[in-house]
Amino acid sequence: MTTTGNDQHASGTNLDPWYDLYAERTAGLAASEVRALFAVASRPEVVSLAGGMPFVSALPTELIHGAFEKVMRDEGPTALQYGSGQGIPGLREHILEIMAIEGIRASVDDVVVTTGSQHALELVTKLFIDPGDVVLAEGPSYVTAMVVFKSFQAEVQHVMMDEFGLVPEALRERIAELKAAGKTIKFLYTIPSFSNPAGVTLTWERRLEILEICRSNDILVLEDNPYGLLYFDAPPPQAMRSVEEDGVIYLGTFSKTLAPGFRVGWALAPHAIREKLILANEAAVLSPSSFSQYMITEYLNTADWRGQINTFRGIYRERRDAMLAALAEYLPQLSWTVPNGGFYVWATLPDHLDSKAMLPRAVKELVAYTPGTAFYADGNGRNNMRLSFCYPTPEFIREGIRRLSVVINGELDLLNTFSQTAPLKTIPVTRAYDSPPSNLA
Repeated sequence: MTTTGNDQHASGTNLDPWYDLYAERTAGLAASEVRALFAVASRPEVVSLAGGMPFVSALPTELIHGAFEKVMRDEGPTALQYGSGQGIPGLREHILEIMAIEGIRASVDDVVVTTGSQHALELVTKLFIDPGDVVLAEGPSYVTAMVVFKSFQAEVQHVMMDEFGLVPEALRERIAELKAAGKTIKFLYTIPSFSNPAGVTLTWERRLEILEICRSNDILVLEDNPYGLLYFDAPPPQAMRSVEEDGVIYLGTFSKTLAPGFRVGWALAPHAIREKLILANEAAVLSPSSFSQYMITEYLNTADWRGQINTFRGIYRERRDAMLAALAEYLPQLSWTVPNGGFYVWATLPDHLDSKAMLPRAVKELVAYTPGTAFYADGNGRNNMRLSFCYPTPEFIREGIRRLSVVINGELDLLNTFSQTAPLKTIPVTRAYDSPPSNLA
């Protein structure tokens, strides 16, 4: 097939003979800044503080091997076959046990197993979003959620956070503004426990207040909880779904507490929504992987999975401490969050520094991070960065922060030199917090 000048789209460089035939919603499909970093971050000489990869090497391999052998011996023909669009009952029973830790009581019939919680997020968005509908999300919020919402032509409106999570008064004000403008708000997307990327946790009092705000405005709450069991010093407040059944869809996953390669997550939804989720699940994938479900079920049947989660907590606590100590030593001029769980520290750069523009120099110094702009739909976050402590060893974390300090201090030196010869133009930046949390220096 030949191409013509009409096939050249807005980038001016890429030729695509099918460009005019794509659906309008594909305009929202774009590689996230995290995905764009994978090729760089996977180089062995680069210290990656960018991706949120769990440290799966801490899993006892003999348990995984044993589960594989038992599944193939006892359930092989079934595990290798198509399954239910809702998921196997044995796994759903275990999911109820896991959710009960955070105060959730539910029926096994209300759980829908999905291909990771990312898939559940996409299914919910597909069910509810028409082009132009509004999704409320924390500012900052999970990068790939922004990609999903945009792919369904949603308008993402951020709501301010501080060190105690989403600010209820800011939520009230944003809802009022949007309603006055005639906008249709479909749901609030939130990661209340050890949020990605900010690492902060929504207090119990705020959880109740936010639920009441959404209830009174007929707004569904989409509660995403991948990190809730990975606390360090004390567990987070109970899940929002523990006190609100009809207005909350709860998303969970085994990616962080077991391994992401299984690609198994779930949604807990009110009855009517659950039925549509099952139909949407079947339309998308026929059924989630039977083999993965049987593997996880066998693991949960035989392993001390609570003890394994506790092992992960210890590993991630040690790595968080290493990152905070390195930041205090090498970059005391920054401010950052101090997470009590999860995978991430959210750092704020000195004024006038741009984390996205600075990234190529960081790569040259063999360190990678995720720029703050990845976690906003509106271009904010330029003087923020997400630093992940989940995967590198403490020694590599310390070295990564040292390399990062070379980059940041070099940028500051350039700014200081420039400001002595010309007035420094102020770059307007909207911060994620009312005031940056204090650092450890």
